[in-house]
Amino acid sequence: MLHRVVKIENMDGRFFQLFESEFDMKATLLCLAGSSLLLLGSVVSTVQAAKFNRKVDVGDAAPLWSKLKGVDGKRHSLKDYRRAKLLVVIFICNHCPATKLYQQRLQSFVKKYRKSGVRLVAVSSSLFPADGFEQMKTHAKKQGFNFDYLHDPSQTAARSYGVTHTPQVFLLDEKRKIAYMGAFDDNKDAGKVEDHYLRDAVNALLNGKRPEVGESLQFGCKLEYK
Repeated sequence: MLHRVVKIENMDGRFFQLFESEFDMKATLLCLAGSSLLLLGSVVSTVQAAKFNRKVDVGDAAPLWSKLKGVDGKRHSLKDYRRAKLLVVIFICNHCPATKLYQQRLQSFVKKYRKSGVRLVAVSSSLFPADGFEQMKTHAKKQGFNFDYLHDPSQTAARSYGVTHTPQVFLLDEKRKIAYMGAFDDNKDAGKVEDHYLRDAVNALLNGKRPEVGESLQFGCKLEYK
């Protein structure tokens, strides 16, 4: 059984895992409704039909996208990455404080898994002025991005993947089916990470196994749609 992860965030920003299995989900939420644990903070998000994504689910074929302009000046499509053994599609943007905290982690991830045939491509669907294409080029160069950074001004790609926040991750397997989706890891503070969701999912697939956690609750900056 694939696991889904829901956490509660307390006043100092730390995350606590409440349950993992879908079986426990409804019962746990009912208990929390009357529990003093809620006084510690607030539930990060509500659960809709035992999912955190209303558009796609683990096991679905990845929605196709095409001709997204990259900061390299080229047009990119999902099929262009067909040689990659595994593909990570992550939705980010320039202005988001949460995304900024993950920039180094993304680059370290790319370096670590490049030889294993894992590719990462970032997509920005934000309509904020700070996230325009020219600003994206400047930002990518300044940060030294070692991955493709694509512009989705129509927000078509984001809508098809059910993106709600930045950063939000989708790990695609060799058949380009969604093997994991949600958060990169469990804490914005790199020094406090306990659950490396994406890393663990990638390692599982590379070893011919199914990721233990197929979905986690994404967090960060809310993506505004037009």
